[in-house]
Amino acid sequence: MSTPFESQNNGSDTKDELLVHNDVAEREGERSHAGSSVRDMAARIPEQLSAIGRDISRTIERAISAKDDYMLAVKVSPDAQVKLGQLVQAGVFGTRAEAAAFLIDEGIRVQGALFERVEQKLAEIERLRAELRGMVGENRST
Repeated sequence: MSTPFESQNNGSDTKDELLVHNDVAEREGERSHAGSSVRDMAARIPEQLSAIGRDISRTIERAISAKDDYMLAVKVSPDAQVKLGQLVQAGVFGTRAEAAAFLIDEGIRVQGALFERVEQKLAEIERLRAELRGMVGENRST
């Protein structure tokens, strides 16, 4: 016999109750997993910031150690000016000129094959000029 305060159980309520509990347990497990992932990522932040700091320091040291033998005025696009300013704002370089000098040096290094070919062509041009001067010198002496 049941009282009004006791629920009558035909078996289906138990199933629904278990599904609810399983669903809640799954959500709690997901939250726990997400929480541990966030904690893991947060624990790695100091290490990552330290690595970024070391990379920036090395870049600055390389830029500062480069000898500034020549002053050169160049026009740059508005986008390039923004990018140079960002490098300064981030503290990677002290001035836009230092940032530009570094990027020019890096561009030359990356395009090494192009500059090798240019040097070969310039040597060929100089050889042809010398040949022409020799021809003109022969004509003058005769």
